[in-house]
Amino acid sequence: MSVDLLVQKIKEKSNPSVAGLDPQISYVPQYIREKAYKEYGKTLKGACEAIWEYNKGLIDALYDVVPAVKPQSAFYEMYGLEGEALLHKTIQYAKEKGLYIILDVKRNDIGTTAAAYSKAYLGKTDIDGEEVEALGVDCVTVNPFPGTDGVKPFIDDCKLYDKSIFVLAKMSNPSSGEIQDLITDSGEHVYEKIAKYIDTWNSDTIGKSGYGAVGAVVGATYPEQAQVLRKLMPKSYFLVPGYGAQGGGAEGVKPCFNSDGLGAIVNSSRGIMCAYKKGDWKEEQFAEAARKEAIRMKEDLNSVL
Repeated sequence: MSVDLLVQKIKEKSNPSVAGLDPQISYVPQYIREKAYKEYGKTLKGACEAIWEYNKGLIDALYDVVPAVKPQSAFYEMYGLEGEALLHKTIQYAKEKGLYIILDVKRNDIGTTAAAYSKAYLGKTDIDGEEVEALGVDCVTVNPFPGTDGVKPFIDDCKLYDKSIFVLAKMSNPSSGEIQDLITDSGEHVYEKIAKYIDTWNSDTIGKSGYGAVGAVVGATYPEQAQVLRKLMPKSYFLVPGYGAQGGGAEGVKPCFNSDGLGAIVNSSRGIMCAYKKGDWKEEQFAEAARKEAIRMKEDLNSVL
C-alpha cells in the first residue's frame, strides 16, 4: 500500500512532517515577481511563472528534509488553466525529487462522479481501451459527506493503483465544530461517527507497516478530540493540519501519534513557505529560511515523540 511508502520515507528522514505548497502571489519574493512580470506582465501567466520559480526553490531546499509535500489545489485553480499546468509541473518536479505527494483537493460526490474524481487524481482514465494516468499523485484528501457510496470509488482505486486517501474527520478551523461536533442519535459526535466509518473502510487495506490506505484529517488545534480519534482509528494514518500559523504546536499534535511514534504526518504551509518573512532573512534567502524552519519543525516534533 502507498501508506507503506509514506511510512518508509518518514522513517528514512526521521521526520513526520509535510510541507504544504499553498502558494499565493503575495508569498513570492518581490524580485521573483518583478522578473516574471517583466516578461509576462501582471497576468495569470506572469503570476504562475513567479510561483513556479518559488515552488522549485522550496522543493530544492526541502526534498532531503521532509518526506512529503502537500499542494492545495485551490491555490492553483485560482489561476485558471495556467494554474492547472503549474500544479502538474509542481507535482512532477516533486516526484522527481523523490517526495511523497499528497494532493489536497477535498473532493467527493456520488456514484460515477466520485469515480471520475478518483480517476482524475488516483487512477487512470479509459480512452477507448487505453488507460491513461491524468495526474497520478500518491494520495488525496476526501470529503466523507456523501457517505460510503462516495468514498468507495477512492478506496477501490487505492487498492487497484496502490494509492491512499485522507478522509476529513475533525478539521482545524474554528467553525469545524458547527457540524463535526454535533451529537448524533447514538450519543456520539459526528467526528466520532466518521472515525468509525474510516476504521471500517480501512480494515481491508492494511499494509506491511501496520497502517492502511484510508487515513484521516485531524486538526492539531483540537488535541482532546485527536486523542479520542486516535483510539477509534488505531491503524489509520492522520494528516494533521493546524501546526504553526494556525496555532497548533508539538504538544498539541502528540495525541495524533501512536505509541510507536508513527501514525501521523503534520502539515505546515505558511510557516515554512513564508519563513523568510520572519527575522532578518533577505528575500533571496527564502529557500534557506524555509529549510531552516522545516528542520526546526522536525526537531520540535521529535522532541515530544
